[in-house]
Amino acid sequence: MTSDLFWSVCETLLVNLGDVMQNNFMKIATTRDQASAFDAQDPLAHVRVHFKLPEDVTYLVGHSLGPPHSAALERLNHCATESWAKGLVGSWNSAGWFDLAAKLGGKLSSLIGAEQDEVMVTDTVSVNLFKLAASALPLTQGARQICVDAEEFPTDQYVAEAFADLIGVSCRRVQPGEDFGALSDGGVYIKSAVNYRSGERVDMKAYELKARESGALLLWDLSHATGVIALDMKKAGAKLATGCTYKYLNGGPGAPSFIYAKKSLLPKLYTPLPGWMGHAAPFEFEGRYRPRESAARFASGTPPILSLSALQGALEAFEGADMKILEAKAGALGDLCIARAEEIGLEVISPRVASKRGGHVSLKVKNGYPVTRALHAKGFQSDFRTPDTIRFGFSPLYLRYVDVWDLMETLSNIVETKSWDAPEFHARSEVT
Repeated sequence: MTSDLFWSVCETLLVNLGDVMQNNFMKIATTRDQASAFDAQDPLAHVRVHFKLPEDVTYLVGHSLGPPHSAALERLNHCATESWAKGLVGSWNSAGWFDLAAKLGGKLSSLIGAEQDEVMVTDTVSVNLFKLAASALPLTQGARQICVDAEEFPTDQYVAEAFADLIGVSCRRVQPGEDFGALSDGGVYIKSAVNYRSGERVDMKAYELKARESGALLLWDLSHATGVIALDMKKAGAKLATGCTYKYLNGGPGAPSFIYAKKSLLPKLYTPLPGWMGHAAPFEFEGRYRPRESAARFASGTPPILSLSALQGALEAFEGADMKILEAKAGALGDLCIARAEEIGLEVISPRVASKRGGHVSLKVKNGYPVTRALHAKGFQSDFRTPDTIRFGFSPLYLRYVDVWDLMETLSNIVETKSWDAPEFHARSEVT
């Protein structure tokens, strides 16, 4: 079944099931049989078979690294064994390598509610944050400062501080509850649409309205949002953003990041890292930089074609997708996790209301690291964030309601029996 046909079937199913599906998204299973019944009515169920996962693994770390989709592996193999091995340098033309990053940006645009030429796949989140901050600061009003959420992912804080030090401006770490005050002062503010630890979702439109009052510019980090919630950059009034593609988009380890820049702002944006690939006419080999008119002006070096090929295949799973369907299921899976966690007596640090949450749920668990390893030994892969947070990512494309039910039953047993308290579960891995 092709992607377009699949999503057409999904839409038909939603129409036919109507209230039944909507009620399932609002209801919370109270038995395993009921969870199984929800799975039987899930319009996303057929996508699961295209993900390559071990049969004995329930994968709950899609918010850290998504699993491979069969199309991604096929694209990657073809690129390596055919385009590279046989086509060699000619594949920049014959296989469409040269424009691949921009074309994938166009595909990504539909997932975040942007126009095709407003999105470019390039570099990493860290590099893109730096490029956007340098491009945005000259356009801001008010205080000449770089603000970043004090609870933001460390990379974002590191980049904000390093850039501020480099150009001699203030780096302001914004404490909880002080966001709008910081925006009122102007400058650049780096903020995640979904918090990496708690999963709390931000009202992007409210932030953008506040920024407009002072002339501040927001740089959105969409890493924990893209591919799992229904983003709409245009409706939110968002102007600048970056995000990764290896989480819910399943682009593969080290998959490249992307940049979003609102079309009306593009002519005013000048990257501090201009590259030949972002030049308006690269094969004229001019000595001075002339940027492309689209977001492709942010391209720096030669794109990683093998990674782009894998991402190209991964994005096939989203062709024609209604992100509202994916968001609704992710929310329902999270609701089930939270309900069972509260029954067990575990502390939930994520929002209870699905609309205020991204695709993951975080629990505060004493001895969280060995508990995580004990879960792993039982086939439930999640991740741990110091000092005591266990995160479960609920990717709606391959996870089932029964998976969440079984996860929480296993977690309850591990906590109750203290089976986590074994030497092998206390040994720390380098990556947690």
